[in-house]
Amino acid sequence: MNEPAIDYWAVFQALPGMVALLTPELVYVNANADYLRNSGRTREDLVGRYLFDVFPNNPNDPAATGARNLEASLRRVIATGERDTMALQRYDVESLQRPGEWEQRYWSPINAPVLDAEGRVVLLVHRVEEVTELLRARGRAAGDRAWVLEAELYTRSRELQEVNERLRQAHAREREVALALQDAMLPVPRLADHHRTAVRYQPAVGALNVCGDWYDLVELPGERLAVAVGDVVGHGLAAAGVMGQLRSALSAASRVSAGPAQALEALGLYARSVNGAESTTAVSVHIDWSALSLTYSSAGHPPPALLREGGAVAFLDQATDPPLGARPEHASRPQARQEFASGDTLVLYTDGLIERRREDIDVGLARLAHSLATHRALAPEQLADALLHDLLPVAGATDDTALVVIRL
Repeated sequence: MNEPAIDYWAVFQALPGMVALLTPELVYVNANADYLRNSGRTREDLVGRYLFDVFPNNPNDPAATGARNLEASLRRVIATGERDTMALQRYDVESLQRPGEWEQRYWSPINAPVLDAEGRVVLLVHRVEEVTELLRARGRAAGDRAWVLEAELYTRSRELQEVNERLRQAHAREREVALALQDAMLPVPRLADHHRTAVRYQPAVGALNVCGDWYDLVELPGERLAVAVGDVVGHGLAAAGVMGQLRSALSAASRVSAGPAQALEALGLYARSVNGAESTTAVSVHIDWSALSLTYSSAGHPPPALLREGGAVAFLDQATDPPLGARPEHASRPQARQEFASGDTLVLYTDGLIERRREDIDVGLARLAHSLATHRALAPEQLADALLHDLLPVAGATDDTALVVIRL
């Protein structure tokens, strides 16, 4: 059965309430009939013009904040890709019949993004209800007391918006602190030139989702190197503290353990005494250049990838065990060995690189393998950048991502 054709232009015009479409530059693309009628503007007055050239703040009211608040809301939608509901706003509008006179108006706006296939904000839906007449009608119907109550409601609404703005600023400051803490805790590799290593840490965009992921590189006696990545459940400063403790513990354990499995066993025992460490995932790989072998063990973490010089990709998934603290009693962890050839590349990462909501992890692993094969000729630094470009959403990472690339 053929689906009926839908006239989306007619649907847009028939939408209840005032609806306008804006570009990310805040230029009008279109507006429905209700928007034109209630704003007192024609389509020609709007389309192709900057929003705040059409509707500036009332210059006769130095306390006017309608335009500033609306722009802040729209910018948040562009930055986060999420809907933003505003508090009741007083936003006066200049009369077209009497230029220079400003009409007192009250609005209830909601702003929402339109995303493309890559998750980028390409349009903004600006939906607004005018409630000026409602306030006035209630005031006339119920007398002065009703008007006082409406004014009180408006005042409380504005106070709530100001509180929300202060919370946003506080969250932004916490995010800056968490990122600074992340930079201080994550090591900068000081390795011999033949290790040819690149590391990346990409925090989530538009959220406090930082400091849950880590990487670590430890030089061992002989031609050996221990490399690990991990992911703490939770975000923000609390996760940063847990991450720092676990990274340091695994770094120390790697120096004295016989192999990665023993190091993760020691880390698992330590994690039981750290609040917030439950269900942390981690993977450790010991590289032995003299034997051309990788020894690895995983605690519930996505498998490292071994990129062969010819382009084939093997995932190191033969020694996988539950995350830290997942078992009620201690048990030995598995360990596996994989040979490599000079010129191969080892890639460790956290789940932010490959996992997407409502998508099987195998799809993400296949996407990683394809990107590795495509860019196999690149040096580690360029390969790391190419992987982030190919695999992270264009609009920015939705989860923390740690990445280590080592040319073997």
